[in-house]
Amino acid sequence: MPSSKSRRSPQSPAKTPSVVLKSSEAKTRPRDLLVPTALPIHPFDQIHGVDTSGLVPARHLLTGHPNDEHITAYYGIAPSILRALIDRWRETIPPHPISSYTFVDVGAGKGRGVLVASEYRFRKVVGIELNPQLAAIARTNSAHWIATHAADPTSEPIAPIEIVEQDALDFELPATPTLIFFFHPFEAPVLEQFIARIHAQLSARPKSRSPVLDLLYANAECANILDRHPAFTQLFLDHVKMTPEDYAADLEAIAQQKEYGSTGDEECAIYRYTCRAKGPILKPAA
Repeated sequence: MPSSKSRRSPQSPAKTPSVVLKSSEAKTRPRDLLVPTALPIHPFDQIHGVDTSGLVPARHLLTGHPNDEHITAYYGIAPSILRALIDRWRETIPPHPISSYTFVDVGAGKGRGVLVASEYRFRKVVGIELNPQLAAIARTNSAHWIATHAADPTSEPIAPIEIVEQDALDFELPATPTLIFFFHPFEAPVLEQFIARIHAQLSARPKSRSPVLDLLYANAECANILDRHPAFTQLFLDHVKMTPEDYAADLEAIAQQKEYGSTGDEECAIYRYTCRAKGPILKPAA
């Protein structure tokens, strides 16, 4: 979703999203001032023929779930941000090769993060999405992505993709090493529950199997929850810049929002599950 740290930007006429999602009245919060949009179409979609553009505010994503009040919004991650964040993660020297890891996008939305992650040689890429309409769009995008790559003999191999329509709090971690990705999908109360569930699952594993889990967090508004948790060690914290192409697309999209603007970057963090051992924070690369 758009960073709450973004600067104000002049308002342009709002657009109506191509997908009509369920709406409901709720107490007004800053994110509720977001305007639903379908345009502009991000260059990523234009190049690949998928539908990951637009902004869908939280009030249009309600499913009747008890945690509806804590969801944020749908807005696809800038591809360059996720690629840079995965590259920074690889610089932390993970304990296993990338081909051993399952990448899990929590709050996958229309699936842009899943598609970008599949460009890397992960064992598997999984998108978890509670909203049934967004999950359906993500499946359509994934099917198209897989088919077009399979039909192109010059295309690099991509990781297997699975979209799961599920509450993140019910998700069972895979047995493989795992890399979780957040683009601030929900607020602190749900994040606290999710982190507690991860810790409980990993703590229950046999002592002979050292749990391997890392976490990438873009638009890290609730990073303090992970910082306070004794089982997670922060490896990286810094602003990650978009490419000029992504920044231009972000400026055009966010120009339609009265309360938000684009700064061309996202505050991002990387964490490693270390049980209760703490280590130093890695300094950002110069």
